[in-house]
Amino acid sequence: MKKGQTITCKRCGRCCLAHLISYTTDEDIERWRREGRTDILHIIDRDIPVWAGDHLVSAADGRHLRGCPFLDWKEKSALCAIYETRPRVCREFMPGSSELCPQFKRK
Repeated sequence: MKKGQTITCKRCGRCCLAHLISYTTDEDIERWRREGRTDILHIIDRDIPVWAGDHLVSAADGRHLRGCPFLDWKEKSALCAIYETRPRVCREFMPGSSELCPQFKRK
C-alpha cells in the first residue's frame, strides 16, 4: 500500500479470523470497564486467550480459539459486533496494510 493511499475495506473478515483479539491492551480492558461492557469482559475473562506456539488457546480450559469472538456474518460480509468500542489493534488496522488482507500489494 502506498503512503497516503486509502483502501476501502471489503469486509471479508480475514483480519478478524486472525488472532487480533489476543492483542487487547490494558487500556482496552479499562475502557470496557468504564463503558460497563460486561458482555465483552465476560468473553475475555471466559476465554483467557494465550499464545501456545503458533495458535491461541484458552487458559481456562485449553480449547483452541479460532478468530475473534465478536465477528458476525451477514450474508457474505463480516461485521464487528463491538465495532464502536473495538480494541485498539482493530481500530488501527488499515485495509491493505498486511498480508492478511486480500488487498495487500507487495511494494
